Amino acid sequence: MTIDIRKVTVLGTGVLGSQIAFQTAYSGFDVTAYDINDEALTAAKGRFDGLAAAYRADKMPGAADGKGEKTAAAIALSSDLAQAVHDADLIIEAIPEVLSLKQDTYEKLAKLAPERTIFASNSSTLLPSAMKDFTGRPDRFLALHFANLVWKYNTAEVMGTPETDPKVYQAVVDFASAIGMVPIEIHKEKAGYVLNSLLVPWLNSGMALVAGGYADPEAVDKTWMIGTGAPNGPFRALDVIGLTTPYNILANSEDPNGQALAKWLKSNYIDKGKLGVATGEGFYKYGA
Repeated sequence: MTIDIRKVTVLGTGVLGSQIAFQTAYSGFDVTAYDINDEALTAAKGRFDGLAAAYRADKMPGAADGKGEKTAAAIALSSDLAQAVHDADLIIEAIPEVLSLKQDTYEKLAKLAPERTIFASNSSTLLPSAMKDFTGRPDRFLALHFANLVWKYNTAEVMGTPETDPKVYQAVVDFASAIGMVPIEIHKEKAGYVLNSLLVPWLNSGMALVAGGYADPEAVDKTWMIGTGAPNGPFRALDVIGLTTPYNILANSEDPNGQALAKWLKSNYIDKGKLGVATGEGFYKYGA
């Protein structure tokens, strides 16, 4: 069985979804970006234009010659799910980190996508086994997780289930390489993969210090940066990620401490529209 991936649809055009779509298109693939309405797609177009500027600033190959701008213009935008996936070889799902929402989405995709289509979830923490039975094709389903700022921090964690076809797994590993990622092959399911198994406890520890009244975000970040030589602390990282994703992870946690952090994050930041860099303010203020 030869698996040829040329046409890729990315579901969700938030911070990471837009980056995945842009990097894939920049690497020469035919990309459609789907989101739920025209307002979301207008925001996506703005993100793609911003990514073109970021690639130029970071001196990505070809960016100085306008490749980023051409890439932004070439990505097809759609709010019609059936149209967006009707001829896809690979669908990368990057919608909010809510299990029921992902399960519902895969039930719809199972009916709309061609039988050949591979489904890949960019879920940060959820196991693919929790979604596979909703896909209608567990042998062609797996997780493909990217790190934020994909063109710079270019890992792609690949994690299947016991039912994932090894040839499908290898095809996705090869695809990750083809779009400039370093594939990280995970041998069995692990919530959080490798990256978030390390990252999430670090972020949560930082939030627990502030929520508990021990220190403010600036002090926590400064301590980490001075003590380790890292360029950023957990709160700058949270602002870049966007506070909605960690909130969803914490709110759906079975850990009472995680749920308490979710309530703190919601009442002090999310309910006030402080969602991170994307809204101009999170734990820090950005822009003019």
